Amino acid sequence: MVLSLLRGRRSKAASGGGARFALPVPPGAGTVTCEVVDPMGQPLGGAEITVTSQKSARTVAKGTTDLFGMFVAALPPGEYRLLMTAEGMQPASWAFDIAVGETLSMGRVQLDVAQQLEPPAPGTWLFDPPHTAIRFIAKHVGMANVHGRFTAFEGGIRIAPSVEDSQVEIRIDASSITTGNKTRDNHLRSADFLDVENYPYLHFVSRRFTYRGGNNWTVQGGLTMHGVSRSVSLDTQYLGAVNGGYGEELRCAARATAELHREDYTLNWRNMLARGIAIVGPTIQLELDIQTMFQGPDTPTPPE
Repeated sequence: MVLSLLRGRRSKAASGGGARFALPVPPGAGTVTCEVVDPMGQPLGGAEITVTSQKSARTVAKGTTDLFGMFVAALPPGEYRLLMTAEGMQPASWAFDIAVGETLSMGRVQLDVAQQLEPPAPGTWLFDPPHTAIRFIAKHVGMANVHGRFTAFEGGIRIAPSVEDSQVEIRIDASSITTGNKTRDNHLRSADFLDVENYPYLHFVSRRFTYRGGNNWTVQGGLTMHGVSRSVSLDTQYLGAVNGGYGEELRCAARATAELHREDYTLNWRNMLARGIAIVGPTIQLELDIQTMFQGPDTPTPPE
């Protein structure tokens, strides 16, 4: 259905014929627009839109719909995939291509209410490091983003009979930080940043699980880093549980995001700025792709 809408609503900006939205197109680019509504046909403001290049797999546009449910982005010619997500709604995704000077209207797109997944069984679920990623994104010298991750960690989730009473705990080895640049990584481990000799671990313990509708939760807790503890809220999407993998063990998965403020952890930022080292922006985006394995008397032990 969506693809048929696309075919019927393509136009050249220069021709001025037939496009629902008459928008200026930057030289050498095309424009994609859409209107997002809920199941009642009402505008869905705040829906997150992510456009990814199919060739490079990199995010080329990201934003949220306005109060009228509208989104617009200018893109270089190429092939893309667009993902729409909204709290409590079923995500929608599809591929499209765009040419120079083209205005592509996706028309009105309705997101359906997300089907609530069966919660994981009560008990202990341990993180599976080979299938779990802890990533962060920070602004570098006020320009490009630096992407990094922590590679060594341990912990798990205790699912209570009432999910709201559940608890998650994770301990991260601060020295396992990596951004793909050895000099930068050594600097991040130094006293200027994480000071791993004096503060070898980052530690998170949850205090509350709050249900937000669909398969979305807010996990609130305390994150201790650099000897300082601050409250953090993880926006979490539960992805379900399956039997699979080594020994057909029971697994469940989730995705979580949070925003950290560097000043909260009294890192040595001001001293660096005084020395002219404006390396990292004021906020750090945290992303976690989590996969856990249920721990019981008959749980098999995965190979190393």
